Amino acid sequence: MAIEENDFSPTVGTTMTKADLVDILFDRMGLSKREAKLLVDVFFDEIRSRLEHGSPVKLSGFGNFQLRDKPQRPGRNPKTGEEIAITARRVVTFHASAKLRDAVLAGFPAKSAN
Repeated sequence: MAIEENDFSPTVGTTMTKADLVDILFDRMGLSKREAKLLVDVFFDEIRSRLEHGSPVKLSGFGNFQLRDKPQRPGRNPKTGEEIAITARRVVTFHASAKLRDAVLAGFPAKSAN
């Protein structure tokens, strides 16, 4: 099945949602809404599952989701000024691929120097 060229032109400042992805799969690939929703859900569930089990996720041409352990550190309560300990935690980071970075830069207008 041929995938049609992307004619999606988002409004500036709008956020893409999972429902938008379902609609795109429905429109461009001919999947039913139910099949498209299942595909989107399985895709994100698999990424989430891999990260929950400590595995990085690499999507060629898009980027990498990785886990990083952050140690405990001192912090301050902004309301009271009291020193508190910020607990150690594991966070998910995303690093865009060079291909994605280049595509984003190509679509971003250069700011003129004043």
